[in-house]
Amino acid sequence: METIVLVIHMLIGIALVGVVLLQRSEGGLGGLGGGGGGGGGASGGMGGLLGNRETANLLTRTTGVLAGAFMVTSVSLAILANDGGSAGGAIVDEAPPAHGDRMTPLPAEPAQPTTPSVPTSE
Repeated sequence: METIVLVIHMLIGIALVGVVLLQRSEGGLGGLGGGGGGGGGASGGMGGLLGNRETANLLTRTTGVLAGAFMVTSVSLAILANDGGSAGGAIVDEAPPAHGDRMTPLPAEPAQPTTPSVPTSE
């Protein structure tokens, strides 16, 4: 199940990037004449199939739907990745481990060097 949701998530992500790149820039380089829309037809984008306003509305709606689907699959993947970890409790509700439960005990005192750390001249 997780693999299916992951593949759908990746396809939605790729489609979302594509739709965003298809949209016409309203500022930046598009406003300076370096890269605007234009598909060759008199009405502009999408090859003259739709007018500028219809194309913008279609791409905006498509972006919104894909963004919503991306968020839903993201939350679904997070839930599936939990794999029933805790019984519904939060991490802060758990008690810290007792001192005797540690795998390696803490040293009683830091080790002191047996020789001087600064070289002496003889």
